[in-house]
Amino acid sequence: MPRPWVPSHVLVTAAAREQPHAAEMLRRIEAAGVEDIRLLEGNRLTGLADGSEREVYARAKATLALVVAPPSVTKPQPIPPSADWRIDLARGCPAHCQYCYLAGSLAGPPITRAYANLDDVLAGIGTHAGRGAVTSGTAARGHEGTTYELSCYTDPLGIEHLTGSLAEAVRRVGTGHYGDDVSLRFTTKFGAVDDLLVLPHGRRTRMRASVNAEEVASRFEGGTAPVPERLAALRRAALAGYRVGLTIAPVMPVEGWRDQYAALLDAVAGSLADVPDLDLTIEVITHRFTPGSKETLLGWYPRTRLEMDETSRTAKRNKFGGVKHVYPRETMAAMRHWFTDALEARLPGAPMLYWT
Repeated sequence: MPRPWVPSHVLVTAAAREQPHAAEMLRRIEAAGVEDIRLLEGNRLTGLADGSEREVYARAKATLALVVAPPSVTKPQPIPPSADWRIDLARGCPAHCQYCYLAGSLAGPPITRAYANLDDVLAGIGTHAGRGAVTSGTAARGHEGTTYELSCYTDPLGIEHLTGSLAEAVRRVGTGHYGDDVSLRFTTKFGAVDDLLVLPHGRRTRMRASVNAEEVASRFEGGTAPVPERLAALRRAALAGYRVGLTIAPVMPVEGWRDQYAALLDAVAGSLADVPDLDLTIEVITHRFTPGSKETLLGWYPRTRLEMDETSRTAKRNKFGGVKHVYPRETMAAMRHWFTDALEARLPGAPMLYWT
């Protein structure tokens, strides 16, 4: 297993220190061996943008900040097609994925901000229970109850050893703190699940492994656990009674993509073949980028070999005028047809929740 991320710098705002969960965070941070822990007098994070773009990126990726989530963050937001609502335990991620979906969507240097006011953040689970349009009350996914996505703006498992926030969320939901008809979802590129396996999760959390073809994972997913380790963690979680899932993302039509993704799906099937009472779902997301994310990513990874050629893509506009560059219709159709057949052959009974 790769070593857990240990930030070089930890910043703690004055407001964060007043929160009960901050003491647990600081205990974990100190136990991880962090030496540079700065207790700020105020609540502003300053000096983060000093230096060249590469210097700013490197320093930000080595920094964890304990802050208080503002009211706009503590109010759950719709997050189709994954779940009914989004709950943010943190924003930012210690990994170095060269296609990072956070690029262009989060402003400023990419430091990881963990929210110390955990009670406020999780309170939205109770206020929004029974509401939603993705799973809550639907025929296809109503058995999941009202669902809350924890990994929209972070990989919660990648920082769990420093925060403890994911475990607390799983424990509260699993013991019915917010009612019996709610469930959590998170996806991860890390494998350190052992502390979660002993929790009273009540089968109300779905852990999904974010996986990809070997060429994509090895070339573009720096600072993450190797795919075999993610699958081993998925197996351990499933054996511990968790609902599990695959997030196959971002799918790319690299050379020999059919063979590469076939090998991936064969590995998944082998990992989960003898798990009793398996509850497995699948989500497939193809690679796309925006003009803003491309600019940011090229600043972070100027030597990347990630394909971001607008001339080979189709421009897709949203209702607000924003543009995403996706694969052409013919490429998308070919990949979707292949994945539909390949998943049915190797993982029969596991629904593909969506393709995008």
